[in-house]
Amino acid sequence: MSQRRPALLTAALLVTGALTVNLAFAGLGAVFDYPDVLAKQPGLVLAEFRAHQGAVVAWFTLLALGAALLAPIAVRLARLGGGAAMRASVPVGIAAAAVQVVGLSRWPLVVPGLAAQATDPAAAADAAATFETLSLILGTIVGETLGYALTAAWTVLVVVGLYPALGRVLAGVGLASSVLIVAGVVIPLGVPGADAANFAGYVLWSLWLVALAWWVARPVAAPGAVPPPATG
Repeated sequence: MSQRRPALLTAALLVTGALTVNLAFAGLGAVFDYPDVLAKQPGLVLAEFRAHQGAVVAWFTLLALGAALLAPIAVRLARLGGGAAMRASVPVGIAAAAVQVVGLSRWPLVVPGLAAQATDPAAAADAAATFETLSLILGTIVGETLGYALTAAWTVLVVVGLYPALGRVLAGVGLASSVLIVAGVVIPLGVPGADAANFAGYVLWSLWLVALAWWVARPVAAPGAVPPPATG
């Protein structure tokens, strides 16, 4: 059991990351109509945020924590294989986690102050303008565009690094999800269907993470199979 503990921990991180992100996203959709609410005018978004501030901050904090789990996941998965792809997957995975956390952290750290400022008629316009700028820079550019690209790149590197031991099905699902996720890069350009493809990609990617957890945690008996991590 002690020899398999590192593998089980890695599997637990994979499942926890997938479940946490999806739970937080569902919670935000229920209480804040996220992400559709972002299509509204900044002042209206701030008003919606203020109306459910406690719950929205809690869900965004949980979402950021779920995104942050990609960093330790990347480190631990890299121990399962060698080669350039697995080595490269570590900094790419950590970067993917970092940009998403940076983008999401504006909600619990900065937006509450802007929402309070927006209640003052004399300061409402400035609060809305600042919110719009932060949404563009930290949201669209950093958290989303870079996050999509780096998450897709990390997934491809893991698939390449663990193949052929990973198997055709898991490899195919991982590659398919990465293609759909990276479609989100063109969402700001108004490309039809990009947002739907990106959403489908993240759903498929979450399922892939859970399946990957099963693959990591399974008892290794077949010749040539990748063993579980050797260190905790």
